[in-house]
Amino acid sequence: MEIVGGPVNALTVDVEDYYQVESFVNSVRREDWGLWESRVERNTYRLLDLFARHKARGTFFILGWIAERHPQLARAIVGEGHEIACHSYDHQFILSQGREEFRADVRRAKLLLEDITGEAVEGYRAPTYSIMKETLWALDILIEEGFRYDSSIFPIRHDRYGVPGAKRFPYRIYCKSGELLEFPPSTVRIAGQNLPMAGGGYFRLLPYPIFRWGVRRINRREGQPAIFMVHAWEVDPDQPVLPGTRFNVWRHRNNLNLTESRLERLLQDFRFTSVREVLRIGERVAQSAEPLLVGSTPLYARMD
Repeated sequence: MEIVGGPVNALTVDVEDYYQVESFVNSVRREDWGLWESRVERNTYRLLDLFARHKARGTFFILGWIAERHPQLARAIVGEGHEIACHSYDHQFILSQGREEFRADVRRAKLLLEDITGEAVEGYRAPTYSIMKETLWALDILIEEGFRYDSSIFPIRHDRYGVPGAKRFPYRIYCKSGELLEFPPSTVRIAGQNLPMAGGGYFRLLPYPIFRWGVRRINRREGQPAIFMVHAWEVDPDQPVLPGTRFNVWRHRNNLNLTESRLERLLQDFRFTSVREVLRIGERVAQSAEPLLVGSTPLYARMD
């Protein structure tokens, strides 16, 4: 797929079950995960069917814990032409881990996914976008463990994550261990502030015309690919209600009944492929005689 009439965007799915969300970590213990009804297979197959109808390819950031229990699901994702990437083993917030614990987690998940699918795993996305200023050390470990790209550094202010001064579009990060491509969750810049336009809860909260405007602005005005994310559980409005604070329950369940119909519109309005392919397109463009620019900043720029 080539860039014709604007960038091709990256379509991503975080493959986790409804009870594995960080908002409920204090009310749903990891050791009790097996006691909850699993709905991740049916929800992921629902997304696979939707993507197939629109001939869209994507990247599925899957938990090692999920792949270990549903290996046929991981194989089906690859079998339908999508990319498999790593979303950690069991969705631990990086701030809660030490360096060696984090290394063990990503190594375990990566090797497990590669063993199940027979394909190299190039990409990583941290649970709850938890690569922040306090956890930038994780990037060196990702490089050492063989990852080629990351999609975790959200350039916004948020109560749980974010690096407000980070770059908004794909760039190279140079670390002691080598280099890594970063594909940050999408934002639009309005009045000097970065506003999230990356999918997930933002996709459910914002009216669809606003979200469509944001992606078009990224594509047309800034000449850049957007990256969209949906959780597998977000197409499942009938999932059980989890114990938690009123706000966390609302944030988790808000407009779940609208996700699938909005996804249909998104896939009709924009072109999508996997993160791996978007980055390869970007590298080809950046190396050509007419590099893709945002002002004077190359598509891949050194991280300050």
